[in-house]
Amino acid sequence: MRLTHTHNIIKASWFLSSFLSVLLLGSTVKAATVANWHFDSNRNELDFSTDENVQPKVQVLANPTRLVIDLPGVSLGYPLASRRVGSVIREVSIGQLNANNTRISITLAPGYTFDPAQVKLQEESPTRWSIKLPKPVQLAVTQRNIPDINAPQPRFSPRTDISKIRVSPGVANSNLFAGVVPLNSSMKGLEPQIKALMSRYSFLQTGMFFLDLDNGNYLDIGGDRVFPAASTIKLPILVAFFQDLDAGKVSLNKQLTMRGDLVASGSGIMQYERVGKKYTALETITKMIVISDNTATNMIIDYLGGTARLNQRFRTWGLKNTVIRNLLGDFRGTNTTSSRDMARVLALLVNDKLVSSQSKEQALDILRQTKTRTLLPAGLGKDALISHKTGDIGFLIGDAGFITMPNGKHYLAAIYVKRPYKDVRGRNFIRQVSQLVYNYLSQQVPVASVDSPKT
Repeated sequence: MRLTHTHNIIKASWFLSSFLSVLLLGSTVKAATVANWHFDSNRNELDFSTDENVQPKVQVLANPTRLVIDLPGVSLGYPLASRRVGSVIREVSIGQLNANNTRISITLAPGYTFDPAQVKLQEESPTRWSIKLPKPVQLAVTQRNIPDINAPQPRFSPRTDISKIRVSPGVANSNLFAGVVPLNSSMKGLEPQIKALMSRYSFLQTGMFFLDLDNGNYLDIGGDRVFPAASTIKLPILVAFFQDLDAGKVSLNKQLTMRGDLVASGSGIMQYERVGKKYTALETITKMIVISDNTATNMIIDYLGGTARLNQRFRTWGLKNTVIRNLLGDFRGTNTTSSRDMARVLALLVNDKLVSSQSKEQALDILRQTKTRTLLPAGLGKDALISHKTGDIGFLIGDAGFITMPNGKHYLAAIYVKRPYKDVRGRNFIRQVSQLVYNYLSQQVPVASVDSPKT
């Protein structure tokens, strides 16, 4: 099944405030309020209102198809709220996308889409808006081995036993990457450019895998080559945490104690705090990703049951080369992975195969806040978004992420480079590869859009 989704962002800026009357973090200015929001499932219409003038920012995202309404400058002040709608329009949710943005999402079931050009955004008043969705349509099945989209989908609830979820043994032999993305053809127009760049950096050892999620085209150069994982190992650990959260086995508010045997040197600031200090699990996983804190990582590994349980979990996801052999920091590079494995984790994540849509959005938001921006992000265009995790142990650097382009395209990227110790040319190589891939995919023209209503 080949999906092509696109959007033109309806540019706007607005301020809201939570009905809880919370304060913006770090500010004495009271946040504006969202007065109410409501989705009418009979009319496929979302209505919402605020206590100040608004002008929403709307876009269509893929995998799964969803219409999102972003509220820039808004701190929601309460946990993500969602409403189950039905079998085709699955869910409507509102939550904090990042520190300065609240997002309302309307998510369709897998295998369904709608015509973005028929989305109607209506301003009832400066403080009241409605969004009318067209009737969703079922996508045509274009490949024989794509699973039946009418088959029951796995549900995640506090009682779900994740140990029973398994990747199909036949997936590795099919043309579905990670069992969810149909592989089409290699990016033949891009590969010569990448190999020419590699010849100029012949002293580096590299492996990379890029996948266009909209059409299944891919670039695989040494994708199965095994490398030290460095801090990119924190990406599958993050996904495992949210998988356990969906299963009710862990809690975001759980107080974790920083034990002496879990304190690690290297990246992060928790190592400088007193032993015995407590952090919530949410604080801990956020530090694990955003500032790549090694102590936080060890605390999460411990909370999830240890390395053996995580390694077993990784195998059920179909990861061939991803193994945790030692706690962080692993400066010798004993923990391993490959670029295809990292892309596989991301493919399963963004296609809702490992976690609920709510947990997926929260995981992607944490990954979007990663502080290190010198690798894959350095090669992207100005308005591109990336949820990613980097790794650096001096002789090895790597980065893996999910990218959303301004033209609505989405792709996965994973790359590792062995280099002379701390040689900046390794970083420059990744940046240039990222730029080549981004420019190549930018040439693909979107076919539909969500347009601002004419007044």
